Amino acid sequence: MTTIALETLGCKVNRFESAGIAEALRHKGVRIVPFKEPADLYVVNTCTVTARTDYQSRQLIRRARRLNPEAGIVVTGCYAQVAPGPISEIEGVSLVVGTEMKERIPELIGRSLHHDGGILVTNMDKSLPFSALPITAFPGRTRAFLKIQDGCNSFCHFCIIPYARGRSRSRPDDEVIGAVKTFARSGYREVVLTGIHLGHYGLDLDPRRNLASVIRRIEDETPLDRIRVSSLEPMDVDDDLVELFRSSKRLCPHFHLALQSGDDSVLAAMGRNYTAADFRNLVREIINHIPRAAVGIDIIAGYPGEGEREFKNTVDFVNSLPLAYFHVFPYSRRPGTPAADLPRQVPEEIKHRRARILREMGAAMSRRYRGQFIGKSLPVLLEARRNGLSGSIQGFSDTYIPVSVINGDMSMTNRIVPVVVESTDDKGRLVGRIQHG
Repeated sequence: MTTIALETLGCKVNRFESAGIAEALRHKGVRIVPFKEPADLYVVNTCTVTARTDYQSRQLIRRARRLNPEAGIVVTGCYAQVAPGPISEIEGVSLVVGTEMKERIPELIGRSLHHDGGILVTNMDKSLPFSALPITAFPGRTRAFLKIQDGCNSFCHFCIIPYARGRSRSRPDDEVIGAVKTFARSGYREVVLTGIHLGHYGLDLDPRRNLASVIRRIEDETPLDRIRVSSLEPMDVDDDLVELFRSSKRLCPHFHLALQSGDDSVLAAMGRNYTAADFRNLVREIINHIPRAAVGIDIIAGYPGEGEREFKNTVDFVNSLPLAYFHVFPYSRRPGTPAADLPRQVPEEIKHRRARILREMGAAMSRRYRGQFIGKSLPVLLEARRNGLSGSIQGFSDTYIPVSVINGDMSMTNRIVPVVVESTDDKGRLVGRIQHG
């Protein structure tokens, strides 16, 4: 039996696609083994959102080479799409497969692969169909990811992803409903809807759809307990979507919004289509309608032209918002994007200092947000993970807070239970007990 090890970097869309590749390989009789083990073939699903993820992708390729010098190595994903030539020259690489050719990997692996650095990459400038390998399960996970949208039309000045993923395209809503029903039959309680620009879901379909309409169909036509929405662009969150979050009993009150900066001049330089005031109004609307909602943000530190004044504006701005957490990224210069050629590039040490300041702020804000739930009950989806020190069972609330459940046991895995929060631990997790009766 052929053994294949598969490793994934980057976003939930990448994880979904890797799961589809792995499931198709299992149907062919292939045994999937951990990436740290020797295998007959390695598949590296790469990310290129930052220079660091490019570096991590190269490191994974070289690690595979060390684990088994005789094995073939297939490299796919966004980094493979935008830099196929340099990747193909890395010693041991058998094949480089672009983002739109991922679904062909299971059939390609059936052929004899040699260390010849072959390239199979599609031109992303042309109109492309939506591509999704059928998936029934995510082994070892209680939440399933479902890609319903791919690509992006925004071309923000710092971002390489539209060049790696192509233009926005959507999965037909009938197929989305079918996929959710499949996950529900497989026992999943929660499905995370994912995409590259998720808020543009359905705009390319005929007739046009939108994110709210497909969520309503999921609620009306499937037995799924929880629907979670992954990252959204701020101006895609309209009144209709906020009202749906407020009124729904199954849509998780969790918003992950791509702020990027709290300074208007930096936002304009980024090519973003909103101001800091627009973002503040959106967060206020969300919290006014859904007081317990978790609102998290992506933010970039050290964008070209961000001086100390602009950075202070961002610090003051995010400090004024009731946020649950930050995801902070030092600006990464991506060749081929407008921002790469801008003047006033920020030195690396300053970018990392600013990122550290923002992360410390985010950690403090996260502790404050989580602290409000002490003494209250939260619905927690229990996972097949135990805290090695305390023996407690781990899970996530509907607001995506990690929770350690003292009186849980592994037989409760994949159940949603009411947990009364008693405290927080040194990792920032909430700690509580299942409320019986």
